[in-house]
Parts: sequence; C-alpha cells; structure tokens
Amino acid sequence: MPEVIINGPAGRIEGRYLHGKSTNAPIALLLHPHPQYGGTMNNKVVYTLFHAFAQRGFSCLRFNFRGVGRSQGTYDRGEGELSDAASALDWLQTYNPNATACWIGGFSFGAWIGMQLLMRRPEIDGFVSVAPPANMFDFSFLAPCPSSGLIVHGDKDELVPDAAVTKLVNKLSNQRDIKIDFKKVEGANHFFNDRSDVLNDVVGTYLDANLGKTLAAE
Repeated sequence: MPEVIINGPAGRIEGRYLHGKSTNAPIALLLHPHPQYGGTMNNKVVYTLFHAFAQRGFSCLRFNFRGVGRSQGTYDRGEGELSDAASALDWLQTYNPNATACWIGGFSFGAWIGMQLLMRRPEIDGFVSVAPPANMFDFSFLAPCPSSGLIVHGDKDELVPDAAVTKLVNKLSNQRDIKIDFKKVEGANHFFNDRSDVLNDVVGTYLDANLGKTLAAE
C-alpha cells in the first residue's frame, strides 16, 4: 500500500493510499482517534473502515494527523486536525477528479473531525462514524446535518455512554430528509477489540445498501 506525503497546513502529512481500479472510482477519507491517546492511521478500527471501502472499489486514504508518526506539527485541539483533514480531502480529490462519490469515515475523535468536515464540504455524500464521542465533544454544529450516514457503537463501550450516542442519533434522525442508520455491536468495547470482523460486516452491509447498483458493481 503506497505511502504518500501531503502538503498540509502544519507541514508534511503522512498517509497511506489505495487507488481504485475504476477511472471514476468513488473516494473515501478515513480519520483516526485522538492523537494524544495513541491514535494513529494504523488503528485497527480505522484499518477496518479502510478495508471495507477498498473492498467496494473506492480510492481510499488514511493519514496521520499533525504530530503523529511522520506528520509534522503538534496537536491543535481539533482545529488544526480539521484543517489537516480538509487538506487530505483536497489531495484525494486532485488524484480522483472523476470520482462518482465522496465519503468520509472516522473513529472516535476522528468521527468528530469527520462530522465537522461534513458540514464544510457539501460534496461529501455520506459518512460512517464509529464510536462518536458525544459525551466528550460538542456535536451541536450538526444543525442541520447535510447528509445521511451510519453511526456504529459498541454496547460495552467504556468511554462513551450509550445514552450520549443515542441522544445524538435521535437529534440527527429528526432532521428533514436525513436518515441515520444506528447499529450497536454486541459485546464491543470502545476499541472494538475482538469485534473487527463484526464491524467490517456492519459497515460493508450499510455501504452495499446505500451506494447504489452502479457503484456496487464497480
């Protein structure tokens, strides 16, 4: 899987990129958990998301936020990380000018950043948010949420209470023309230890049902 270096607002951004086989392959950007708590693009949940999109013909990019791995800069409380994500999406779009769709996926802190990017980039068609930390970060900016998507939460999550995620899902689901699929993974903790296969199936099933026949066939 090719390593890529992207010019970001704080310097070099380190990423891993897989190019789709189709000339008009859809694109997916995957975001990792909190940089200050060991989050990297090689996180198992992020790789599971990457794999689920790649299996369906997407051109996929995952990358390290500033200050992680070989990415330059230092942690910036989410503001800088959002800028990193926007730069990564710009790079992904530059190399895939004919992409038929644009999706974003994120885990934990990455889900929070991904949802913010969703609000700023109208070309994003859908999202997958795994264990969004609705008890730790403010998601009130999703007013209204611009696109439908999937939220996945482990029923044994020790960091994010079920009630916080359910409240977020209910808020989004009440918005006009928005459909939020909410899937709880039985026995999964926050990091989906020993539940990666189940997560892969949940995400894959959702994508297959929502990409449309044209994309699913590519």
